[in-house]
Amino acid sequence: GVDCAVMCLISYIVPISSRFVYVVHCPDGPGLDTPFLIDYSGVYCRREGLGGNYITGMSPEETEEPDISNLDVDHEFFQEKVWHRLAHRIPAFEQLKVSSAWAGFYDYNTFDQNGIIGLHPLVPNMYFATGFSGHGLQQSPAVGLAVAELILDGGYKTIDLSAFDLKRILLQEPIQESNIV
Repeated sequence: GVDCAVMCLISYIVPISSRFVYVVHCPDGPGLDTPFLIDYSGVYCRREGLGGNYITGMSPEETEEPDISNLDVDHEFFQEKVWHRLAHRIPAFEQLKVSSAWAGFYDYNTFDQNGIIGLHPLVPNMYFATGFSGHGLQQSPAVGLAVAELILDGGYKTIDLSAFDLKRILLQEPIQESNIV
């Protein structure tokens, strides 16, 4: 019924994908003052600590989406799609070495690129905290506190996150954010 329709809407609005993140080592790479880099192609890179390590990756084309049932890292994706784009931007990366990598799930709210937080409109005791894309780690402390308050106290106490409720999607009222990276 309606509950199934809401869950189908969530899986449509927040499809699950898998992504690969590569840790590369390049002793002659950019220094500590290097900003987070996002190339027009979608390749990103940021320095990781002091030892010439960097974290990098990119989203695949829609036709290249990895199978979500397999979280094995695709090292060919790095070789074929990521490396040459990095080296184009940072020539020292011609000499980089991949030191480790991981794969994980990526959830992205296609409706307005913001998280969905709150109580299911029809199912008691079902709460949402999904669709944060790469911002989940940054936003998780505040979201965790807010959802705990919602569950324990019946409402938000510390920070009002009601604007992120599922109702905005059902009512076709997106949150307009101009600087989502």
